[in-house]
Amino acid sequence: MNIAIVGATGNVGRKTLEVLEKKELSIDNLYLVASSKSAGKKISFKGKEHEIFDLENFDFSKVKIAFFAAGGKISEKFAEKAAKHCLVIDNSSFYRMDQDVPLIVPQVNSDDLKNIKKNIIANPNCSTAQLVIALKPLHDLFVIKRIVVSTYQSVSGGGKAPMDELIEQTKLVLDGKLVTSKNFTKQIAFNAIPHIDIFSDDGYTKEELKMTNETKKILDRKIDLTATCVRLPISVSHSESVNLQFEKSFSIEKVKDALNNFDGCKVIDERVDGGYVTPLEAEGKDETFISRIREDKTIKNGLNLWIVSDNLLRGAALNAVEIAETLIKNNFYGK
Repeated sequence: MNIAIVGATGNVGRKTLEVLEKKELSIDNLYLVASSKSAGKKISFKGKEHEIFDLENFDFSKVKIAFFAAGGKISEKFAEKAAKHCLVIDNSSFYRMDQDVPLIVPQVNSDDLKNIKKNIIANPNCSTAQLVIALKPLHDLFVIKRIVVSTYQSVSGGGKAPMDELIEQTKLVLDGKLVTSKNFTKQIAFNAIPHIDIFSDDGYTKEELKMTNETKKILDRKIDLTATCVRLPISVSHSESVNLQFEKSFSIEKVKDALNNFDGCKVIDERVDGGYVTPLEAEGKDETFISRIREDKTIKNGLNLWIVSDNLLRGAALNAVEIAETLIKNNFYGK
């Protein structure tokens, strides 16, 4: 099994390397691919130095699977070229809503991998990934009618530059100096910004629409969903306050049992001080954590949840590698 990682020097690319090392997949040859400015540099993997190849002239016929972790513009330009030679698992948003490209969270809709047409598989938005993995077992049991979700997203969702800017701004504020924003619409340090990605004509941001459209594609097109996405001064991990309305009645005990028994989910819900998970505790963990589970008594069959997950893992690198594992296990290869 020969594998390539496109965007190997970025946040998600490096996290993909970490996941592959932990998973111990049988990899014969690993090719690290990036822009020309990184070509020739080296990254260590399993104690061995691997040279970085220039994307512009990389030969994808040498690999079976290529992870794309370099953003939508790179995927738009190179993914289909690569897909002529290998299977592409794309972390960007470019192909997510393409009807010929399956959008996959393996624990939720792995059967869709049987319908690979373009030799490309899309990874969902990081906020969507952790949402659907927590909602899948509940939807199977109680049938979700409507979702209202507010996200509290870390700056790592925007890449390395926003992470660096958070640190820089925090130092400036603490030193009483003037803060200017480069990667955010307003100051992010000690603040909350209810704006991720560009605005659409109806007032929703692209990030909010991604959550709506992707959840429908992955989980169930009949579900109604409305989202508000907020950027917080947190390095890693996204949190979500989720309000659900089911078609069927439920009990809190059944909800907790369903979540705890679903692959990738972990309930930590003690009604005492600190009996819940925060972004800091989720960082570096594979699980999606669910806390603050309680009935919404203002609507029939209503439930409130607090969902937290490491966005670089569940929302990106881990999910992509789990897609590859599922493909290998079931021989779901395209053309």
